[in-house]
Amino acid sequence: MAPDVSVQSRIGMSALRPRRAGVPPRLLMYSHDSFGLGHLRRCRSIAQNLVQTFPDLEVLILSGLPIIASYDFDERVRYKLVPGIIKLSNGDYKALDAADIREAIEARSRMILETAQEFQPDLFLIDKEPLGIRGEVTETLMYLKERGVPVVLGVRDVMDDPIAFAAEWQRKLAVPALEDYFSEIWVYGLERIYRPLQGLPLPPAVEQRIVYTSYLWRQEEITATADPLPIDQPFLLVTPGGGGDGEGLVDWVLSAYEHAPDLMRALIVCGPFMHAESRQQIEARAARLPHVEVLTFDPDMQRLMIAATAIVAMGGYNTFCEILSFDRPSLIVPRTRPRLEQFIRAREAARQGLLQMLAHDEDHPDPQQMIDALKALPQQPRPSAVVIPGLLDGHQAIAHRFARLTGLPLETAARAASA
Repeated sequence: MAPDVSVQSRIGMSALRPRRAGVPPRLLMYSHDSFGLGHLRRCRSIAQNLVQTFPDLEVLILSGLPIIASYDFDERVRYKLVPGIIKLSNGDYKALDAADIREAIEARSRMILETAQEFQPDLFLIDKEPLGIRGEVTETLMYLKERGVPVVLGVRDVMDDPIAFAAEWQRKLAVPALEDYFSEIWVYGLERIYRPLQGLPLPPAVEQRIVYTSYLWRQEEITATADPLPIDQPFLLVTPGGGGDGEGLVDWVLSAYEHAPDLMRALIVCGPFMHAESRQQIEARAARLPHVEVLTFDPDMQRLMIAATAIVAMGGYNTFCEILSFDRPSLIVPRTRPRLEQFIRAREAARQGLLQMLAHDEDHPDPQQMIDALKALPQQPRPSAVVIPGLLDGHQAIAHRFARLTGLPLETAARAASA
């Protein structure tokens, strides 16, 4: 974690906004949700842990994903849906319920500002996009700055190839926004593993605001009405995350089982965003394989991860945190398009000995290469075989920073960190 700097110098204001007497502390979170489940799941994890730490805290999550209703939340964590937008494979955005993307952006921008005005947060936490999609959060940032409300940007451990990432953020005017509006930048990873903002032309004042929180530990969520496992143990869990770009991984795994039916049983969870035609083809192929089961989606993926002998995944941020938290041997087959985020994460984690990475030749996948990797996977060392101090301390660090920025008693966060 970066050296501690006074809150006043981080924010660039004369003083923190005074706490409102008799009003519970409030956190507003923005998740732009343009592709997959990653941003939403990360925001949910942070919100759930913060309300466990601060007994009076109220959290409101802004999201464009209706599937948010499938997840359980603490009673003090609420969500508000804004018009949905998806990111296409060519990088453009498409509105889900509006004819024109500009119309959707204007509606989202208006709703975000009105929500901030009504909710009156003590801190605004933005996930990944400093100004939101096409600048939709800018007016809200200006409004909160005028009122002395601290704003934090949270970014994952890896963003993209440094050169491509710097060009993207230059185009989006992200660096000036960091300087003008943000009190801190929370990197949900460890500096010794990767520095996601390297290569950016950050002013020294912004560099001082970077805090490496470490990775976000995921605890097992036990539900009394949990259904029986959809497959007998032992089994390998194959998960392409949200599934929007996971057909290649699943195809490669299925080809391995088609050539070697004696492999350990496998449960494939396609993800809610996999194309229906692709999912139907996968289900048809799996139906001919006695040791392969397929699900479309399970909101309780943690239960499946804990039950699995090992995991085969693409290597998104949340999946990686769960692999570490539940200490499962893992084989990561990262995507390399449209960005190198998953590849870089898997490469650096493999260098640390936390998992194994298998490069995917999308044009000519070799079934035997996958067969060999799957056979070796159950005997692979668990992540805990490698000792990295503070690897999963992210939630404690976030609680500590939240307390400092909002003026809440630090001892509250300290008690949570030692629990």
